[in-house]
Amino acid sequence: MQTQNQGPEWNLLYSYTRRQAIEDGVLVDLMQPEFIDLVRDAGFKFPVAMTAEAFADYVELSPQAIKAGNNLKGRLWDVFWMLRAAIQQHRGDPRELIYRFYCVTDRIKPRLCTLKAVCGPGDQGEPVLTIMHPWQD
Repeated sequence: MQTQNQGPEWNLLYSYTRRQAIEDGVLVDLMQPEFIDLVRDAGFKFPVAMTAEAFADYVELSPQAIKAGNNLKGRLWDVFWMLRAAIQQHRGDPRELIYRFYCVTDRIKPRLCTLKAVCGPGDQGEPVLTIMHPWQD
């Protein structure tokens, strides 16, 4: 009787879950009550989170964004709307997408900004969407 080689055995030492990342503040959970309507109105059916760094850079209100008349929900809507448009035009790997949009950051005049959206498995294997800077993973 032949035995099949199952490959090397791996011992998982540590796993950092999405839930832990949200609890630690590494990810901003966009499914919380103040944002969930925007997520749904933008057409997203999977749970959505954004890295805290990207959220701070492109959603939270800087003094320049306030001077430009921006508000938090409007800025988040821009992130979602441009992601949705990029998804509709995307022809590559459906799990990862780089997209651009205009945003007020360190000056009142909007500048072209870049984000990455990754669709992958959540803590229970369910589909989730995470928005981040292109260099983050």
